[in-house]
Amino acid sequence: MARRTLKGPTELRGAGLHTGAETTVRCLPAPSGHGVRFRRSDLPDRPEFPARVDEVDATERRTAIGHGAVTIDTVEHLLAAVAALEIDDIMLEVNGPEAPIMDGSFLPFLDALELAGIVEQPGDPVIFQVAAPFTLTVGEANYVVSPAKHLRVTATVEWGHPLIGRQTGSYDVTADGFRRELAGARTFGFVHEVEALRAKGLLKGGSTESAVVLSDEGLVNGPLRWPDEFVRHKAGDVVGDLALAGGRIKAHVIATRPSHEGNVALARMITRTATRGGVVLDIGKILDVIPHRYPFLLVDRILEIEPRKRVVGIKNVTINEPFFQGHFPGHPIMPGVLIVEAMAQTGGMLLMGELDTPGDKVVYFMSLDNIKFRRPVTPGDQLRMEVEMIQLRSRVCRMKGVAFVEGVPVCEAEMTAMVVDK
Repeated sequence: MARRTLKGPTELRGAGLHTGAETTVRCLPAPSGHGVRFRRSDLPDRPEFPARVDEVDATERRTAIGHGAVTIDTVEHLLAAVAALEIDDIMLEVNGPEAPIMDGSFLPFLDALELAGIVEQPGDPVIFQVAAPFTLTVGEANYVVSPAKHLRVTATVEWGHPLIGRQTGSYDVTADGFRRELAGARTFGFVHEVEALRAKGLLKGGSTESAVVLSDEGLVNGPLRWPDEFVRHKAGDVVGDLALAGGRIKAHVIATRPSHEGNVALARMITRTATRGGVVLDIGKILDVIPHRYPFLLVDRILEIEPRKRVVGIKNVTINEPFFQGHFPGHPIMPGVLIVEAMAQTGGMLLMGELDTPGDKVVYFMSLDNIKFRRPVTPGDQLRMEVEMIQLRSRVCRMKGVAFVEGVPVCEAEMTAMVVDK
């Protein structure tokens, strides 16, 4: 299975639903391993950031990513089209604070991407395979997720409006299925909400050309594209928000009253619990960077790495670990200091990756602060270590790490380290 990118560039122009700004989004081919990234081309230095859950800035009535002044609103429709076409590497360049809303559906983005053409390139795509069922509740949104061979979304919405009521639909998210069943479904809103939303700085670009608009009595603009266009759009939003996991998802997602907040929380849960295919750095490459060896090498793979920003690694904990012989006989528990060490080694990959000759250097940890242990780690667990670089000055770095098992935090710590010559 190969990674996919665009054959050539494509672009769309229009007004943003919430900011009202006229913007152009340019979709550009990207090299293997680039991932899905956004760029604000209108700002100094043209800042970039990945389409990941860690970059989410707002989820009220839309999904916005970025931080501070460097944000892009309403990315879910564009990302849904990217995900449906299984595009792994693409640069999404926006010259303003919001992606254009177009007609309120996913279809203009899908059309533009398909018109540009899609090509395969070397490399394995990142795939999140849900291995066991789980549930998640966020506010009124409820999700039941189970293993599947591909992404399937079953959604249910309910409003006390004569044209909506309770609607349920189930959709296979393939390129053909998405185009046929979801792509044309438009976002929708109610006349009685407009004033309150605009008071919050939202819906400045809303119109009857960019959404299905409902009054208390019925439809302001019409006709509907499907009688159940409302649930179809909500299912499409689930697809777009789940793209923020950073890879293709194989799962059946049953979403009741889904929301952007809930969808993003689900994407985060999937990144932390699903079996992940596609490796950024395998054990061989790890051994090329850090000096640790058996029995003190405590990171098996690097799943994500963003230079000078963050790194994600895993450690598979087995009963064969030598420390279980004495900690404790008959009741094996991974020593807390080794969980911290595993996070430190993962962070060391981020720090050593900045060096031209890592083989000549070693990382010394200078301090550990705010260490908290949340639950024991036992044989059979898989540690997922997420380490963020807080500050880098010369050869001294401050990082914050959190270790998870099945999406539940087990340990966290702040670490200060220095790179020195061997």
